[in-house]
Amino acid sequence: MTSKFLWLALLLPALGGFARAELVSLEIHRREPFAGATSFGEAGPYEKLVGVARFSVDPNHPANRDIVDLDKAPRNAAGKVEFESDVYILAPHDPRRGNGAIFHEVNNRGLKLCLRAFNDGPQLNDPATEADAGDGFLFRRGYTVVWCGWIGELLPGDHKLLLRPPIANENGQPIRGIVRYETTSNVTADSLPLARREGLGSFRPTPRGEKEGVLTWRMRETDPRAVIPRQQWTLERGVIPSAGQSVSGTLAPIRMRVAGGFRPGYLYELVCEAEGPAVQGTGYLAVRDLVSFLRYDESERNPLRGAIRRAHAFGISQSGRFLRNFLYLDLNADERNRKVFDGLLPNVSGGGLGFFNHRFAQASRYNAQHEEHLYPCDRFPFGYADDTDPFSGRTDSIQRRTAARDASLLPKIFHIQNASEYWHRSGSLVHTDARGAKDAPIPENVRIYTIGGTQHGHTHNPVADTDNPPNPANPQPYLKALLDALDAWVRDGTAPPPSVSPRLDRATLVPPDMSHSGFPAIPGVHYPSVIQRPYALDYGPEFESKGIISIEPPRVLGDYVVLVPKSDADGNDLGTLLLPEAAVPLATYTGWNLRGRSVGAEGMLAELMGSMIPFPRTRAERESRGDPRPSIAERYGTFEEYRRRYAAACKELVSKRLMLQEDADRLIGDREKVRALFGALGN
Repeated sequence: MTSKFLWLALLLPALGGFARAELVSLEIHRREPFAGATSFGEAGPYEKLVGVARFSVDPNHPANRDIVDLDKAPRNAAGKVEFESDVYILAPHDPRRGNGAIFHEVNNRGLKLCLRAFNDGPQLNDPATEADAGDGFLFRRGYTVVWCGWIGELLPGDHKLLLRPPIANENGQPIRGIVRYETTSNVTADSLPLARREGLGSFRPTPRGEKEGVLTWRMRETDPRAVIPRQQWTLERGVIPSAGQSVSGTLAPIRMRVAGGFRPGYLYELVCEAEGPAVQGTGYLAVRDLVSFLRYDESERNPLRGAIRRAHAFGISQSGRFLRNFLYLDLNADERNRKVFDGLLPNVSGGGLGFFNHRFAQASRYNAQHEEHLYPCDRFPFGYADDTDPFSGRTDSIQRRTAARDASLLPKIFHIQNASEYWHRSGSLVHTDARGAKDAPIPENVRIYTIGGTQHGHTHNPVADTDNPPNPANPQPYLKALLDALDAWVRDGTAPPPSVSPRLDRATLVPPDMSHSGFPAIPGVHYPSVIQRPYALDYGPEFESKGIISIEPPRVLGDYVVLVPKSDADGNDLGTLLLPEAAVPLATYTGWNLRGRSVGAEGMLAELMGSMIPFPRTRAERESRGDPRPSIAERYGTFEEYRRRYAAACKELVSKRLMLQEDADRLIGDREKVRALFGALGN
């Protein structure tokens, strides 16, 4: 052996520990048949595996260096940082009978949503029965469905998936810093969690923070803050609920009380010193290293060994923003530079990233027009193609870093958003420049699909009092067909359906005011005077470089320009994919709705909600109301004509690979439910 090769032989063992994937163990605590051992086509029966993954990562490895405060976490004797994540897998009993693909759902605040989104099943965190499998779509397709914990602020319970992250410190002492907690309620309340949402913990205020913290309230985001005297509010520290498992790193619940109680709709904001930041960015490493392990590890400790050839990731809302941020941080490769995900489906994420990889990160925050507007979620960059920030002059994109380092690591991306994302989640910035002045180029590995006439989630109705009925349109059929298309694109290069989104160059993407949108003047309907418009914010000099916030509330530097789909004469969206019920409508379907008087902040956008505004039934009814929209009777005459047009709309979507035939047949059958409406018209 030459000296050159002798040197290499001696070096490789030393590099082995540095290069291997950093999942230390995968302990399966429960392994049992799923869905009563029902056989799902060629994949056969499925089983459930529930356990805990333990990780040990090198904070100095180049693949980990952008995780904020990882270098300040406790280390073991080998100099590694340790953390844990709950794991839940539904896999074919014989993994080799599956389709060779992982479908990893990034859970939403510990909740599993994909069996409802794709299988039309119930939303359960521990699915077990055949009924829990819904129509079995993901299983009939042969996917191995994987979840893991990634959020460090969740409280145990209800089978939620937890991340147990390390806590950052300096010289053995807890790190302290400024933290802002905004909380609000749609009803009168005696106490509210600092985290705003139940089931979440909060970073503990220091004694100084609790003594000197400043609590303010205001009706609307842009209103001046009014200080609430210190003697009029108190904090109550709770205990972490027992879940029969380690809760190291889990934050405790903290509630706030205000003299006289909390008023509906008002924004209450506490700024104070807190301590003990969790290294929330380890949630990214948990997802990365678990999926890498399941894909590539050939040892007996991998329950899927030899069965996985590709992996897709799906996320709804918060979880979709996780995926965008995951790619933005150039994490789609493990420590051996092996690709983790071949396909990404960020769904209803809008233009957001997330408060996921910062000191004192609060991962469950997001930006809305009324609530939580100033958290660092909707921030530049917004799109997948390079753009220049008009405020900082910085050029960037979601996939710029990965593309520059190794373009082969870029996944195929289906960015899917509903109409509500344009009003509530800065959705237009995904496919325009930051000034809203021109359409952005769409990279070759990206498709953008906008589903018009839909709200954030068809069952998402957090505001009880709204101007209009909520929007029930369900975009599920598009999700199923698009997953098939994404998998075919990854598997054998079959080109997917082209992007569909409203565009400036086609005059289907316009400013949100009524004069530009063309929305009709419907009697009794109040058109929004507000929209979620992200601000460029100054959080302090170390925010961009180190993820450290030192200015709260942040300084507003300006705002980015958001646009919305133009309306047709009925108020339905142009330039978008339309569900058959919106393409052959009985109502106007919008992505916006407004808060009513009883929930406070009247006239502000109702959180992530849309509207359904029924058409007048007859010409006489239309004329008596002064409604500009043709009546149902004038449009269709008979149920048979309506059903014919509806079936034609479904057939067209099937021909474009945007709907499965099984879903078209189901939807056409469901139209029988409106037959009685046409009978009432007297036709």
